[in-house]
Amino acid sequence: MNDDIAVWYRIADLLPPPASKEVKDCWDIGEQEGGLGLLVEGLLARQVPIGGADRAQISVLAETWGEREQLTPGILRCLGDGAPAAVRLLDDDGDEVEVVTGWSEPELAGLVLVPWIGCTRCDRVLLRAHRWEPWDDFSYLAEHYVISALDSDTAPRIFPSHSAGEAFTELLHRCPEA
Repeated sequence: MNDDIAVWYRIADLLPPPASKEVKDCWDIGEQEGGLGLLVEGLLARQVPIGGADRAQISVLAETWGEREQLTPGILRCLGDGAPAAVRLLDDDGDEVEVVTGWSEPELAGLVLVPWIGCTRCDRVLLRAHRWEPWDDFSYLAEHYVISALDSDTAPRIFPSHSAGEAFTELLHRCPEA
């Protein structure tokens, strides 16, 4: 079983067995988008408490499958388990997240960086790098994922557009304070 399937199955197991199987079946038939919706709906309907790392992992899965914008309000309403977490969604407190511009790396020139997931052990954050579109909003899909300190204008780690999961793993498991 590859890492993506293992993560999917572990997250699905947050639900009771019949609902968990339904979410797992969605992976098996290639309906990840529908499975994510079932997962979030199931967590909300059953008031299943989830940890901060699982909440962030669900957001990463939703980003990977193009469902983050649609599912984030539900993800944020999921019941927390009250335990300390290594990471948290930065829009979890309900405040507007400040975007960041002016980074020195050439691949980030002209992009708007949106803080997404923060490490609670250190000052590093995972940011999504988007183009600013003519309709006065950032692009739907991220161009890059960046790990940096929020108060910095340099990016020690830049990941390509298809690497949300890899960037999240780096943030979660390679914290200098862990």
